Amino acid sequence: MTLQRRIRVLVVEDSPVIQALLAHVIGEDPRLEVAGVASSGEQALRMAERLGPDVISLDIRLPGIDGFEVTNRIMRQQPTPIVVVASDVRDLDIPMRALQAGALAVVEKPGSVARADYQTLARHLCTQLVIMSQVKVIRRRISPRTGRAGTDGTAPGSDGFAPSAPQPGGRRYRALGIVASTGGPAALVKVLKDLPRDFAVPVFIVQHIGAPFVEGFASWLGSVCPLPVSLAEQGGSPRAGHVYVAPGDRHLRVEGGAMRLVEGEMVCGQRPSGEVLFQSLGTSYGPAGIGVLLTGMGEDGARGLLAMRQAGAYTIAEHSSTAVIHSMPGTAVRLGGAVEELPVDRVAPRLLQLIRGEGVA
Repeated sequence: MTLQRRIRVLVVEDSPVIQALLAHVIGEDPRLEVAGVASSGEQALRMAERLGPDVISLDIRLPGIDGFEVTNRIMRQQPTPIVVVASDVRDLDIPMRALQAGALAVVEKPGSVARADYQTLARHLCTQLVIMSQVKVIRRRISPRTGRAGTDGTAPGSDGFAPSAPQPGGRRYRALGIVASTGGPAALVKVLKDLPRDFAVPVFIVQHIGAPFVEGFASWLGSVCPLPVSLAEQGGSPRAGHVYVAPGDRHLRVEGGAMRLVEGEMVCGQRPSGEVLFQSLGTSYGPAGIGVLLTGMGEDGARGLLAMRQAGAYTIAEHSSTAVIHSMPGTAVRLGGAVEELPVDRVAPRLLQLIRGEGVA
């Protein structure tokens, strides 16, 4: 019987105490092993190249080169799955920037064995390291024309992505729902940054991210996008040109012109779930709704996007050429839930066409 090889983890952490703690947590999991420990960004870059780990556990507050720059360089030079391990869940600017640069996930640092939730945090960290180690990350590049990060492969915005079904102009849309998981923060920024302040409909977002990080995530998203962003509130009336993020551990529905937060069972292993949001938008808005399913692992949102399309909504799935993980949008496409597939850079222009009633030829 052949034993399965353990997943090799490079730990990047400047505190010797936390280094020892993370090494212990990772060493206790039979699926994982510590390939090396780096105490600075510079050392992390050297060890990543020399050791070729399967996944990197990255602290973002490092001496010298910070976690954002480490992520940026690794994803340009030697793409490796990166899990950001953050100690302060209230300050997400740097870890969110790391996600935008290509890191796959952000988790809370276990911190101390004395914490009541230590075992839960330790298990979650190991699970994320295992899951993300399986992601086939792609090399990041900087476009000489725009200065923005892109990916190798099919060029976003190329002419090879015609709509799969004609859409007549003149329809008035009233709501936009966007669902994303792994790779979602960066994808969401690429979509939202190109929507104008006078965007004519409210935007509802489900992003799979740890509950302690959701408030900081919403704050960060608002700081890098032109539209105002806030957490969805029970009974709140959505306003055009405003982005509403589903809070951690509660489903978001939109019913009767108001937002409803539901503490129900997990759907597709998620709470909040994209299925729940999309289903409610299909029921409430029908042909006046738009659904967008971005990068992510699993199937959450796929059947909900199908329900929206069946209700007459316009639905978009992110194309595999830009999705960090194509499982969620790919499932929607296989089910027939997407009117069209688009690289993430083409999503905002299509949304503006739809909202302005210009139609799709």
